[in-house]
Amino acid sequence: MSAADPQRRAWLKAGALLPLVPATLASPAARAAAAPAPGPAPASSVAAIASLPARPAGTPQQVAADEAYWRQIAAQYDITNEVTMLDNAFWGSMSRPVLAAYERHVEEVNRGNSFYGRTQFPPAFGALRRRAAQALGVAQDEIVFTRGATEALQILISGYNRLRPGDAVLCADIDYDNMLTVMHWLKQRRGVEVVRIAMPEPVTYQSVIDSYAQAMARYPKLKMMLLTHVNHRNGMVLPVAEISRMARERGIDAIVDTAHGFGQLDMRIPDLQADFVGINLHKWIGAPIGVGAVYIRKGRVRDIDPYLGEQEGDDIRTRVHTGTFNFAAYLTLPLALDLHEQVGVAYKQARLARLRARWLDAVRDVPGLQLLASDDPRLCSAIASFRLRGRTSIADNVALARRLLKEHGIFTVERDGLAAGACVRATPSIFTSEAEVDRLGAALRKIAA
Repeated sequence: MSAADPQRRAWLKAGALLPLVPATLASPAARAAAAPAPGPAPASSVAAIASLPARPAGTPQQVAADEAYWRQIAAQYDITNEVTMLDNAFWGSMSRPVLAAYERHVEEVNRGNSFYGRTQFPPAFGALRRRAAQALGVAQDEIVFTRGATEALQILISGYNRLRPGDAVLCADIDYDNMLTVMHWLKQRRGVEVVRIAMPEPVTYQSVIDSYAQAMARYPKLKMMLLTHVNHRNGMVLPVAEISRMARERGIDAIVDTAHGFGQLDMRIPDLQADFVGINLHKWIGAPIGVGAVYIRKGRVRDIDPYLGEQEGDDIRTRVHTGTFNFAAYLTLPLALDLHEQVGVAYKQARLARLRARWLDAVRDVPGLQLLASDDPRLCSAIASFRLRGRTSIADNVALARRLLKEHGIFTVERDGLAAGACVRATPSIFTSEAEVDRLGAALRKIAA
């Protein structure tokens, strides 16, 4: 069935991303009326929240240092003991309560088949969309779900239609590989110039802002820029709000990649000061794999092309057409958000910052090691990277990551693409112990000696 099929179009307008929708749910108004009003959490959610250890009193920084509390949090996760897991930026493992809920939803969807999908899922989907919007700090009609941030950003970048031949777009060496590919594709699609800049190394807060300000001044035909909130290469937090405001003053739109920002940093989407944002909900929230979202500020939807064959208009749901997706993953999202908020994002951020600082401080005096990590807390995330001095090739860093695994049982991952060279990335999670990051510090001292 094509996207232009009338029944398919009616389904898309209902927003449930199902093959068909009952006629009574075919319009947004009917859909809103059918969706249940927010009410008390299901008993299973209440039980899951109650299963979490009580957070001790204190500031986020004080709680971050309470190793006994974080051991209790770690006990909520089943993580392999084959290695010391320090590559937690690929996706976020589900906690036991979230995994159990996901398994229940898989059974529910499988048992109900299309009867469930066509009659019961649409109102549940509307309710969980409202829950996600509340967590993101935006209106329900400003978000639409995707299968991850990559899909969300592909939609925003490729669909951005305010470009004309001769205009310019801006990206940077810290941006995600596939997003760079899509930015360069705009040269073929829109006839624009693609400008790529490199972040300074070592980096400071002002030098990052200056890099973007200088590019805006140097290329007066800039119309759009890609900003990566927390990059996957060295984990630097980009001052997105400051750069977005500068861009807006010059008539430049920012498309923001917050795949690693939302859920890890104490922020919500409006804090980014951008009208177009790609979001991941399966990295730092701990929802099942395959859950992301597009945010488009109200009034800006028409600046993104409708999905292939869909109608023009102001309904954000016409900008995404995923087809039949993983119902159970989306049904599990509200519980993942509940547990995320129960721990508290400010406390998560403080804990991750403490773990990051712990291993970095252990090796700062090692002359043979180069750390790709700022001391400025405004630029810090859970992610940080390193390389042996002078070893900047991807082959060098593949070898370094393999040596950490083979000789020390520590799992990290090499990253390429920075103008200054490749590196190895280390990323703790909230289930990571201080002893585990200490192993990384000890291993790096030994390797670099």
